[in-house]
Amino acid sequence: MRINTNISSLGAQEASQNTNNNIKNSLEKLSTGLKINKASDDASGLAIADKLRTQVTSINQGISNGNSAVALLQIADKSMAEQSKILDTIKSKLIQANTDTTSSVGRVAIAKDVNKLLDQLNNIAKQTNYNGTALLQAGMGSASADTASSAGLTFQIGESNTDIISTKSIQANVSGYALTSLKTDASAGANATISSDGKTVTTGGFTRTMASAAQSAVDNAITKLNSYRGDIGSTQNQVESAVRNLMTQSTNIKAAESIIRDVDYAEESANFNKLNIISQAGSYAISQSNATQQNVLRLLQ
Repeated sequence: MRINTNISSLGAQEASQNTNNNIKNSLEKLSTGLKINKASDDASGLAIADKLRTQVTSINQGISNGNSAVALLQIADKSMAEQSKILDTIKSKLIQANTDTTSSVGRVAIAKDVNKLLDQLNNIAKQTNYNGTALLQAGMGSASADTASSAGLTFQIGESNTDIISTKSIQANVSGYALTSLKTDASAGANATISSDGKTVTTGGFTRTMASAAQSAVDNAITKLNSYRGDIGSTQNQVESAVRNLMTQSTNIKAAESIIRDVDYAEESANFNKLNIISQAGSYAISQSNATQQNVLRLLQ
């Protein structure tokens, strides 16, 4: 028997130290709710879980982009809905002007209405924007804004730079709707000179011929406006569908990450209780291994 080196005690101490380390790791998992708290817990699992987390973050940003895009498209659509009402009113005014029951003085009044309505049509195109981005014509503040189309808008709805949804270019103003001639005639008619008795137009005026010719132009403008709105509506449907798909992906990927990263409390609690019992048993084993050395004293009596 040897007392200088207590091999059994050293073995028991080593086992106890390992058990205590395992208890520390188990407590860390229970306190954080994570199965992987550091790379040494599961190196490959950590790499996969981090990649999944990055993917979810990117997808969630794509969802945010999609929701912003829907808001933008709704702004454009509502503005063009107001333009549609304006064009409907202008068409009605032109029909009123294209009949002999309307006097020349009455047509001057109609021209004033049409001129103001076309001004408002332009104002809507100029003012409609989302966070400074012009939606219905060329960029705000651009020198050619009134005579140029807006560039088609693009939205990244997804985690890849190829997940792009685009709209067509739009020029929803008098120039874009090819109503320049009507604007010129209406402006001239609005500034016509009326006789002192208010019964006749002395200079200028708005004629039946002008009203008749303008009706076809307004019909074409309405058709073009409806085409713009159709593109906006179909794009909105596409964006909303993409957002719903991304939300499903995000949920499933989070579930996959949870399987790898999150701790199972039932399993880990059972493991902790097991290690706690082993630790207590190890302490008893150390005390017993130290007590056996006292048997040497009997040999020396």
